[in-house]
Amino acid sequence: MQLLFLKSDLLFTMPGGAEWILIFLAILLFFGGKKIPDLMRGIGRGIKEFNNAKAKVESEIQAGMNESPKTASAETAKQSA
Repeated sequence: MQLLFLKSDLLFTMPGGAEWILIFLAILLFFGGKKIPDLMRGIGRGIKEFNNAKAKVESEIQAGMNESPKTASAETAKQSA
């Protein structure tokens, strides 16, 4: 049973040096040398947007945690009226 666990555990490890080279070559073949900077720029923009959205959600959660219970109940009463 432990052998099965070890095999499944090995399937999900990070790629090593040779695997990264193969991944890079496959990307180079698929997209070509001229499109890679645009691809990386798009990935960077996506990561930036994700981090901005994550920071916004975190700040909203933090603001909600810092809000006093009286203020929250007063706002709820205003919205229901």
